[in-house]
Amino acid sequence: MTAITVDATHHTRIGDIGQRVLGGGQITRDEATWLFQLETSADVLDLLSWANRIREHFKGNKIHLCSIVNAKAGACSENCSFCAQSAFHQTGAPKYGFVEPEPVVAAAEEARQNQVTAVGLVAAWKGLNEGPMLDEVCDRIRELKAGGKTRPDASLGLIKKQEVADRLKAAGLECYGHNLESSRRFFPQTCTTHTFDDRLETIGYLKKAGIKICSGGIIGMGETRADRCELAFELKAIGAHVVPINILNPIPGTPFEKIAPLPVLEILKTIACFRFILPRQEIMIAGGRTVNLRDAQSMVFMAGASALMVGNYLTTLNQPVEKDLQMIKDLGLDPNWDRHDFSDQAEASACGGGGGATETEGALVTTK
Repeated sequence: MTAITVDATHHTRIGDIGQRVLGGGQITRDEATWLFQLETSADVLDLLSWANRIREHFKGNKIHLCSIVNAKAGACSENCSFCAQSAFHQTGAPKYGFVEPEPVVAAAEEARQNQVTAVGLVAAWKGLNEGPMLDEVCDRIRELKAGGKTRPDASLGLIKKQEVADRLKAAGLECYGHNLESSRRFFPQTCTTHTFDDRLETIGYLKKAGIKICSGGIIGMGETRADRCELAFELKAIGAHVVPINILNPIPGTPFEKIAPLPVLEILKTIACFRFILPRQEIMIAGGRTVNLRDAQSMVFMAGASALMVGNYLTTLNQPVEKDLQMIKDLGLDPNWDRHDFSDQAEASACGGGGGATETEGALVTTK
């Protein structure tokens, strides 16, 4: 049997950075860049151990569960290279118009029964403008809010006017999903029909309206480790409350269909690095986890994750919710996350387009 050799210098440096973050300090970009470059399994496991401590310190043993409703499917006008719902790609994904109230109410009830905190309305379109569709969206949000079973969230694409964000807030929307997807440098390789700045503009309107921000990205699209590091710091700068990490699940018919999957340890290391950079945020593991992590799914919590997307994704299946709940409980964690903790988290995390459905097929999610 080959012994695992621990680099004492690396061990000490990881511990020094971890201890500082635990004490309320911040990690520098140079330090984060170094963590992303760690290679050996011994170093990565050391990193995960500290990420787990940081998660426990700032988030306790509570795990935040979210699910989504595909409120409008397919024929999206944006050309996101990872998404099966883009009109630019021939993937055979389902297509239908904006849903009626009944499926939304049913989804909220199912979520409540499975201890899920939030249900997000996700729509495959460029964005949301004033007019009849905004009226209908606000009706669905009010219905979710009135039901009182879960927190109403939404991921409805680009917003170009403050009035739209204000109306969503007035209807009862608490959190809006709008992923940055990747770094500014890499973003044009994921989409050319809207820009990175379009997404930042949307987030600005939402924040001004008092709506919490769910924003993350997708890893494994061909970006570099430096791109992942830059994304994490960008999410810190915008004050994201929930940070979904999706892992590319290449879908036949999309431009990214032939991209090789990331190694499991690389995925776990990325989650851990995000936890070091974003110690107080909810880090949610979303799309692509079942196909990419397989039997290592439970390791995401040791890597620092504090939230999980459960239920099926936009056009692909997830593992049964019951299996996720058992996995969480087996680890001594508690899926009974109090939705009222969300407002408190907003203060803590302040330190820090187009297309409705951001998914890496199976990759979620509460974005766009």
